[in-house]
Amino acid sequence: MRKKIILLVEDNPDDELLAIRALEKNNIMNEVVVARDGAEALDYLFGAGAYTGRDMSVMPQIILLDLKLPKIDGLEVLRRLRNNERTKLLPVVVLTSSKEDRDLTECYSLGANSYIRKPVNFAQFTEAIRQLGLYWLVLNESPPV
Repeated sequence: MRKKIILLVEDNPDDELLAIRALEKNNIMNEVVVARDGAEALDYLFGAGAYTGRDMSVMPQIILLDLKLPKIDGLEVLRRLRNNERTKLLPVVVLTSSKEDRDLTECYSLGANSYIRKPVNFAQFTEAIRQLGLYWLVLNESPPV
């Protein structure tokens, strides 16, 4: 059985901690790889930079992607994922505080699987993470790698 890794792409340390706490509170014990900018996320996914030589047969079960990121923004990360044969089918859930309709439309146009606006309070955020975990890590059938 393959490992079900969560790739969390988040530059805000408070939101990163909140996401990890919400996962733990919901007993989602999957390994979480954190990328703190878009360039690091792409390096992880394509085995470049600091991730050169990593086992590329192990890919995330789900990517939780913020949009407003340093170096390379979330829209560009999503664009590059969908334009690569190896990563084009990876489930990507955009988890953002953006309230811009154009961001929502652009994410779906680029192939995002889901778009969730970050709830402001911890209880709502924890519930959103519980539902994400249940669906994407338990119920959803991913394509074979």
